[in-house]
Amino acid sequence: MSDMHWFVLVSTVVAALAIAIGIIFPAIAMGRAITQALEALSRQPEAEKSITRTLFIGLAMIESLAIYVLVIVLIILFRNPLLEYLLK
Repeated sequence: MSDMHWFVLVSTVVAALAIAIGIIFPAIAMGRAITQALEALSRQPEAEKSITRTLFIGLAMIESLAIYVLVIVLIILFRNPLLEYLLK
C-alpha cells in the first residue's frame, strides 16, 4: 500500500475514534443532568418550569460539545490540512 492509502486509513480510524470518544462524555453528562432534574422535580414539583428551563439550556450546551466534535472530525476527514504535505 502506498503512503496515501496509509494516510487515508489512519485518518479514518482516528476520526472514528475521536467521534466515539467525543460522544461518550456528553452522553454521560446528559444522562446525569436528566437524572438530577428528575430528582429535583420529584422533590419540588412546584419548581417545574424553572427546573425544566434550566435543564433544556444545560442539555443544549452539552449537545454543542458533541456537535463541535462532529465538525472537527468532518474537517479532518474531508479537508485534511496535512494532506498537502503528503502530496508534495
